[in-house]
Amino acid sequence: MSRGIVLSVSGKGGVGKTTFTALLLRELIGLGKYEVLAIDADPSMNLSTVLGCGVGETVGDLVDRLGRKTDSEEIDATLEQMIWEIVTENRTFDLLSMGFTEREGCYCTVNRVLARIIDSLTMLYDIVLIDTEAGLEHISRRTDRDVDAFFIITDPSRMGFLTVSRIIDLTKKLHINFKDVYLVGNRFPKNAEKTLYNFAQEIGIQCIASLPLDENISKFNLLGKSILELPENSAIIEPLKNIVKNYIQPLL
Repeated sequence: MSRGIVLSVSGKGGVGKTTFTALLLRELIGLGKYEVLAIDADPSMNLSTVLGCGVGETVGDLVDRLGRKTDSEEIDATLEQMIWEIVTENRTFDLLSMGFTEREGCYCTVNRVLARIIDSLTMLYDIVLIDTEAGLEHISRRTDRDVDAFFIITDPSRMGFLTVSRIIDLTKKLHINFKDVYLVGNRFPKNAEKTLYNFAQEIGIQCIASLPLDENISKFNLLGKSILELPENSAIIEPLKNIVKNYIQPLL
């Protein structure tokens, strides 16, 4: 069985990373011919809220159940039996949420287990789409290794740009080689787009889109409606379709 493609979305908190992930999912399942797994690798678990779907058990819950087995070789056989207990099945996609653990210490154990789960599930889905934790931690923990396309999201802010630069620097320092790395601007006014593309050129990555501020997204978020139900005539849909057509479908 061949391995599916892995897509990962990163960026500073608040730049629209999770919304972008949900929009990518909307377009991918809209193609109607791929098995898609969405992974919420952020302990805050906002992806399920944006998608308007429930969450059952999480990777953190699984770690709590496994206890000390997570520190031994026994975990591989145990995981094979338990993975499907924490995958939430929806009509058009499946969802896996990282969650958090009640065990003392950092999230290293949860991230290690999540990485093993991702390795297993890429053999069972055509597309694995990961919404990473905001910031840099997921890079240093190598949660999103073996990624085919790595999308870094930024808003029109100095901190957004600095986070992008730090993500790129850290991947180089840790010798993490993503097959493709793309910059995506979110909520950029027209008069700031030149700054976005110049910045991408300076740090040596390709900027593939500047997404407009879409009032429908703000409205849906306020009302708690699923981004998957966003109207086709929304301003942000056309550039998202172009991203899928030009940068994701060629990988499939």
